[in-house]
Amino acid sequence: MLTSILGSKEETLKSIVYSYRHGFSGFSAKLTESQAIKLSVLPGVLRVTENQIYKTHTTRSWDFLGLDYTQANGLLANARYGENVIIGIIDSGITPESPSFDDVGYGPPPSKWKGVCQVGPSFGVKSCNRKIIGARWYIDDDMKNTLITEEVLSPRDVDGHGTHTASTAGGNIVHNVSFLSQAVGTARGGAPCARLAIYKPCWVTSQGTGCSGAGLLKAMDDAVHDGVDILSLSIGNPFEDPGTLHVVANGIPVVYAAGNDGPIAQTVENSSPWLVTVAAATMDRSFSVVITLGNNEKFVAQSFIRKESAIQFSEIQVYIDGDCNADKMNSTVKGKIVFCFMSKFDPQLHYVDITKAVAAKGGRGVILPRYTTDIFTPFTLVSLDVPLVPVDYEIAYSIFQYCTNSKTGVPKAKISFSRMTIGSEISAPKIAAFSSRGPSPIYPGVLKPDIAAPGVSILAASPKIFISKGVPYHFNSGTSMACPHVTGIIAVLRSLHPEWSPAAVKSAIMTTALTYDNNGMPIQANGKTPKIADPFDYGAGFVNPSMAADPGLVYDIAASDYLKFFNCMGGLATGGNCTTTRGSITDLNLPSIAIPDLRTFQAVTRTVTNVGHVNTVYKAFLQPPAGVEMVVEPLVLMFSKEKKVQSFKVTFKATRRVQGDYRFGSLAWHDGGSHWVRIPIAVRIVIEDIYSKIA
Repeated sequence: MLTSILGSKEETLKSIVYSYRHGFSGFSAKLTESQAIKLSVLPGVLRVTENQIYKTHTTRSWDFLGLDYTQANGLLANARYGENVIIGIIDSGITPESPSFDDVGYGPPPSKWKGVCQVGPSFGVKSCNRKIIGARWYIDDDMKNTLITEEVLSPRDVDGHGTHTASTAGGNIVHNVSFLSQAVGTARGGAPCARLAIYKPCWVTSQGTGCSGAGLLKAMDDAVHDGVDILSLSIGNPFEDPGTLHVVANGIPVVYAAGNDGPIAQTVENSSPWLVTVAAATMDRSFSVVITLGNNEKFVAQSFIRKESAIQFSEIQVYIDGDCNADKMNSTVKGKIVFCFMSKFDPQLHYVDITKAVAAKGGRGVILPRYTTDIFTPFTLVSLDVPLVPVDYEIAYSIFQYCTNSKTGVPKAKISFSRMTIGSEISAPKIAAFSSRGPSPIYPGVLKPDIAAPGVSILAASPKIFISKGVPYHFNSGTSMACPHVTGIIAVLRSLHPEWSPAAVKSAIMTTALTYDNNGMPIQANGKTPKIADPFDYGAGFVNPSMAADPGLVYDIAASDYLKFFNCMGGLATGGNCTTTRGSITDLNLPSIAIPDLRTFQAVTRTVTNVGHVNTVYKAFLQPPAGVEMVVEPLVLMFSKEKKVQSFKVTFKATRRVQGDYRFGSLAWHDGGSHWVRIPIAVRIVIEDIYSKIA
């Protein structure tokens, strides 16, 4: 096929980068634009796409999620801690020296494993073991030419991203872990006895860490061949993703990060319906400092300041608007605390430059107003040149009033070192401000993200360069950190329910999710203005592992059902019959309902499968979106040994002529006991004749 374009077998072999044989048939090759066009019209060619570069996007989090590894009859113990479940991690590689990946006590890899340990510089054959049972790496010449000098052509992780995510999903139980003597506890992955298969298509280049699309596809193809049970990708992908559909069609759940472009709407990535797309949330841990003003007024803020870096009473120097930068600061900053007030720029984008400027002028620290501290991990804060204390604008205004009051005299403050607080005093979870929001810009009829998990200040394993500096575990934040939490939970569920399909696993996680925080209040979403979270912030809610293990009912989907809707949609060809009639995407049997254009009324069908008690009766409980009438038929579902699968219809009717915003609701099936099988609903009313009326 390619030879007919390039003219000879030799040129064809030179052009080929990767061949895909296991999950699907295809190849990646170096072609000119005209050659690609010629190839696209050949018989048997379904799709030609340009290679893309994608970006990569714990001691407390698992306790907060209720996964107690010490309970003899707990969920983890019953799932044998994920023993022999194989987690595939597609990322920037791994650090095999970390105790999170030691193989003491492990037996041989599962007999189904067909993978390899691909060696290279700083990654010998002994770098794989009975915990890291396989490792591969993928790079093309274009990316190879842009690598930083520290990067190595092997599965060795230089960036640290892959090591962090792998240890979060399936790292060993490691006691007495901390970061600079804070956050002391036991580090572990969600499935601590799972096996890890590492695939490295992501590299540190002169432009940052990036992942070749061709390499990603090859990694997925190899993962299918090797025999992984789950595939985890903490990587951004705003485009259609047919490669993952082939993985799911082979019975492998695929978990993706939602992206870090929040709180702006329509920024969610990885929104294909067969994926589990994960948003990031906080947990019930904070690192608090006390700011004491010269008048003895005290304010509690969130920061990470070591004991030796605490600041005694020092003069405050105020900079207003755009003056808080290196060009405007002078030697009068020396020995003072700099307070940046009412900056025209976003202080969260400039905090590194600000602290560097203050340090260069001899300043002692910085107080910086912000609308959220989500991006400031302890690792970020302790790495700055001087202590930084982010404060909310209410505190900032109080400090400003104190500093500008004529009766104050010389304004002063002292800042304490950090103390860790855990528990219900910290309202959690809250959806992180940076977590990308729905609706999906590609598939508005698919509600995304799907689920939220801890993704703020997650402590996990470090790359070798940090280990050598005495920091074997470090903090990071992002949906990249939330993604492996869900991956670890899915590994536990696959151990308990190996017969469940990827869709059933996803359904179990979504229909049992929490929408209330640890104090019984609706989960909040951080942003410039905090608000009650909705499905475009967190999907179905915050993941609840113990309930997901026993969901009662599941919304199952066969791979052929995905093809029915997506085989030819938007060029997403997969090899099936493109003439097949497709129904509405809203009829795909997802554990959510999204209707982006309700004009008068619309009916949606869903089917549930009983995976709980055999003889059970479920009743419907409705929360209709505002301005929408919602009818469910039937209102009662009766299950028996002979009747494990039941279908129902949901009809939506607009009761208000209001053009524009989405409204949210839910539908839950309750068995009178412990099972509440809840799905989120998002509806937008569209008035057909509104334009003629306003023209």
